[in-house]
Amino acid sequence: MHILWTIVIGFVIGLLARAVKPGNDKMGLIMTTLLGIAGALVAKFVGQQLGWYSPNQTAGLIASVVGAIVLLLVFGLVRRRA
Repeated sequence: MHILWTIVIGFVIGLLARAVKPGNDKMGLIMTTLLGIAGALVAKFVGQQLGWYSPNQTAGLIASVVGAIVLLLVFGLVRRRA
């Protein structure tokens, strides 16, 4: 059940990140979900390195959306160069 919950929350985070960031990000359902999950992982890693989160603590919704937006920006830069 935990994996299903992670997928649903990842999808919501991915949708929020795509809605907040201006521009046309052509992604499907799976890529949006992976974006949200990866954004949460990035936010958790950065937060732990800065001392904001303990090792067993998860990143919050806002931090996860910010992490997903950062990944969208990086993805956009890589796509333009290719």
